[in-house]
Amino acid sequence: MKTNELREMYLSFFESKGCVRRPSDVLVPKWDPSVLFTPAGMNQFKDHFLGRCKLDFTRATTCQKCLRTGDIDNVGRTPYHHTFFEMLGNFSFGDYFKREAIHWAWEFLTTEKWLNLPKETLSVTVYKDDDEAYDIWNQEIGLPPDKIERKDEDENFWPASAPSEGPDGVCGPCSEIYYHTHFGEVEIWNLVFTQFERKGNPPNNLFPLPSKNIDTGMGLERCASALQGVVTNYHIDILRPIVEASAEVVGLKYDPMDENGRRLRRITDHVRACTFAIHENVYPGANKEEYVVKRLLRRAVLDGRRMGMTEPFLWKIVPAVIEQMKAPYPELCETQEVVQEVMRLEERNFLATVDNGLGRIERVFHQMKAENRSQITGDEAAEMYTTYGFPPELFETLGAELNFSFDWDGYREAMRRHGEESGAGKRVELFKTGPIEALKSTIHNSRFVGYDTTDLKNTVVAAIISNGKSVSHLRQGSESAEDKPVMLVLTETPFYGEKGGQIGDTGWIRSEGKVLSVKAGTMNVARLREEELKLLFTAVQNSDGTSEPFTFEVIDTQNDSGLIIHLGYLRSGMVELGEIVTASVDSKRRRAIERAHSATHLLHSVLQKHLGSHAQQRGSKVMEDMLRFDFSNPKAIPYETLLAVGKEVNQRILEAQEVRGKVMPLEEARKTGAMMLFGEKYPDDVRVVMMGESKELCGGTHVDNIAHIGAFKIVSEESISAGTRRITALTGMKVLEYMYARERILTQLALELKSPVEELPARLETLQKEVKQLKKELAAAQKAGGPAVEELMKQVEERDGYQLLVAEVPGGVEVLRESIDQLLRHVPKLAVLLASTSDDGKVALAAAISREILADGFDAVKWIRTVSPIVKGGGGGRPDFAQAGGKDVSRLQEALELAKTTVR
Repeated sequence: MKTNELREMYLSFFESKGCVRRPSDVLVPKWDPSVLFTPAGMNQFKDHFLGRCKLDFTRATTCQKCLRTGDIDNVGRTPYHHTFFEMLGNFSFGDYFKREAIHWAWEFLTTEKWLNLPKETLSVTVYKDDDEAYDIWNQEIGLPPDKIERKDEDENFWPASAPSEGPDGVCGPCSEIYYHTHFGEVEIWNLVFTQFERKGNPPNNLFPLPSKNIDTGMGLERCASALQGVVTNYHIDILRPIVEASAEVVGLKYDPMDENGRRLRRITDHVRACTFAIHENVYPGANKEEYVVKRLLRRAVLDGRRMGMTEPFLWKIVPAVIEQMKAPYPELCETQEVVQEVMRLEERNFLATVDNGLGRIERVFHQMKAENRSQITGDEAAEMYTTYGFPPELFETLGAELNFSFDWDGYREAMRRHGEESGAGKRVELFKTGPIEALKSTIHNSRFVGYDTTDLKNTVVAAIISNGKSVSHLRQGSESAEDKPVMLVLTETPFYGEKGGQIGDTGWIRSEGKVLSVKAGTMNVARLREEELKLLFTAVQNSDGTSEPFTFEVIDTQNDSGLIIHLGYLRSGMVELGEIVTASVDSKRRRAIERAHSATHLLHSVLQKHLGSHAQQRGSKVMEDMLRFDFSNPKAIPYETLLAVGKEVNQRILEAQEVRGKVMPLEEARKTGAMMLFGEKYPDDVRVVMMGESKELCGGTHVDNIAHIGAFKIVSEESISAGTRRITALTGMKVLEYMYARERILTQLALELKSPVEELPARLETLQKEVKQLKKELAAAQKAGGPAVEELMKQVEERDGYQLLVAEVPGGVEVLRESIDQLLRHVPKLAVLLASTSDDGKVALAAAISREILADGFDAVKWIRTVSPIVKGGGGGRPDFAQAGGKDVSRLQEALELAKTTVR
């Protein structure tokens, strides 16, 4: 059976059981801070399992794209480990439970209509105390006792060992299904029965949940491997062609049994994983999920280097990946060129330093053996990452091949000192707890009415959170009201909670002291229907439900998975649950934010027109008449193109077209041609914002007519990471303020240079020529008065394996550079640091390292940064050349003496 057929058959089977087929969640769930990548099929249903959202369905089935790096060292070596994989799953949210899950799994695996596996090839495991599951397998399915194995909580409980080790929260036993082939047994399905809540330490710490759930997972590649009778997942019909393509690119024949075979399988996995990640706009970088992509690519580059590859090659494998994966994921075809270019650039960057890095690592290992040392130090690993771009995990892997251990604590401390902690490997609690999470279980979400109004009367206080605790009331002046911002949740609100790049609203919430006649905890006011609230409002008018009026200043508004939270301070009175309030947004500020947001949509549309469809949004920040827009582009935008982009945005503003927002089904939105961002998670119903040629999915607020943007001005365009550019722009009155400020500067320059504004360019060109000529004359004079290179060479000191020169010379920075260039040409294995002073009391420093000793522990940047603080300065550069400046001439000799002892 083909892998694509298996995927479709599984989903169709569970659809026949009443499960709703849901699309795969994105690979990078930005809405979930507990994970960097989606690790399992259940991840997109966490709020469903915990009752934190409205259930539109109680049964579901999916094929989820997943990425895990916990077992990365096993990838390519074992038959079944991957970083990227697909997980088939079926789920129940308080609907069917253990009996149905087991019976349906058996039906799918063994009946002729479906997989038709021989029953004798299957066995199962259950949790040691789960008699219910054992009896279903034994008495109802008919498996003999020798085919059912009871296992402890470390094997058959989710999370593993939860009863004894925690964490507290939802948990349950599981039952695993194994398929036995002539290659051995392989686990192909795990049925998790989330039926308990763990509270505290054992014994008697598992309490039955009122609503029991099902979460199952079947690894698509594993099951396909078993059905196709191949020895490894990498030989199934959708992966073997990628392995063969990888072998062809590196110029080798694929041999599954040799070390290069393992490397080719690892390359296959990593290129597939990175293709999907980059497709979702996750580019190689220094932090979080971007660091994972960087690590995977560099690991694959290193494998290729060991097979003789000295030029970028991974990008050539991308078409083979897309060819095999385009049936279930046709959207991959749209970003193939971008994925290849991003991958090629990252390969090129790493290959530029990999040889020096490998040479340095070999010397570290040689030194460790000589010292009879078995652990790689944190400082050694930090140097490899900061100087050569070698991820510590690669260093650890290379060391493990020689049975060396790795000091992770020492590495983190060294990186902390360096100020470049990568963020890789950081984990957050899988299921968050606290008052906000508890609110989601009862309130689910807030009704946002801010598209139509910025002032709302007769809304109700549904929750109050102060100092991390839910409270029923809060008085101004109390300690809890003064320490930290208080959080209020309303039944309805015109306040926009920060989301999608648009910052949250500010404003005021006020009451007149009227309270719904509802005691806290007896009724959930946030779930009341509009007609019910109207009846209660009427009752309040005729009742004694009064309270002390209050005024609450909203300093920020956040959106936590649909729950809109107003952060601020209680300025007067007392706030109570159930209190009827008026919510008023700062409308002037909101309009400024809307101008910038609508301009962002226009900018995105115009950029794609001028640069191409690859110029996709990678992030944005929409503030008061200011926007930052990050987008994919491999190089800087030419100045003339930027001018054209800005001009066209302003032309569209002058067209004064209406801005319309319409909620429609996702598929209908696709048909309209609305722009959708790869890697974004969209609900079944989406809001399409249309303004002229621009159509985008967006939940933010906008101007009613694009003419209200007023004006648009790009003020900067810059690189923020490889393949990602950032435009900063202004709208509305801030454009005029910016232009007036520039005009004042031009006027001042014209006065200083005694030239009309329109003639300033010509005047500056003349001045530049004069300065250039004066510099030449000055340099010649300084060179004539400075020491000859021969004289400097006499001061060179012989050291252990290198030569050292530290000296002060007359002249400026140009003399330092010229002298260093000549010294490097004449003196081998040289480490040189020269200093010069100026009449105004400044110090100039320059340091350089000969390339032949660069990998022996020398770094010009580190050297000069050690010395320059003595003269109250700082500096930077490259490992082979660095410069610095200083302000304290009096301590120059002290700095030079330090330079002699800190070179290495």
